[in-house]
Amino acid sequence: MFTGPRVSACNLSPKSALQTRVVRGDFLDCYCVSSTASPRTAAEIITAFPGWAQALVRLRALVTAPFGLSQDGPNAADKLGPFPVESETGTELIAGFNDKHLDFRVSVRSEDGVVSLATWVHPHNVGGRIYLAAIMPFHILIARDALARVARAPVSPPHAA
Repeated sequence: MFTGPRVSACNLSPKSALQTRVVRGDFLDCYCVSSTASPRTAAEIITAFPGWAQALVRLRALVTAPFGLSQDGPNAADKLGPFPVESETGTELIAGFNDKHLDFRVSVRSEDGVVSLATWVHPHNVGGRIYLAAIMPFHILIARDALARVARAPVSPPHAA
């Protein structure tokens, strides 16, 4: 039985920059865990996939390559894993990109001792909806595991000025 940190489904913060993107038909989920990690630190932990998740990402690359889907995300000066960082504040980091089958963003927020990981997906076509349905069980496992790793990670106190 799982005895790690408690990861819970939660609502997307009303303050999240993702709020302005969500329209009918989009996918949105959000998970939370107790942690004082900064958004950047939490995002770095989240995108440091464990071996089993890396294997799933490699499998995804093999299966989607014939369809011309992005494997490493677009080039960007600031990336976390394959995801270009779109915006960053003291409480939220947004990363992701648009592909031909869907637009994808993640929000990593840190507020009041809670880190949340929200995923927003806007499918463009039936291929995007099929892809989303196919990866959903894996997405949930990866997201929940990622936040459990955030909760277990030691957090350094802020540097004194």
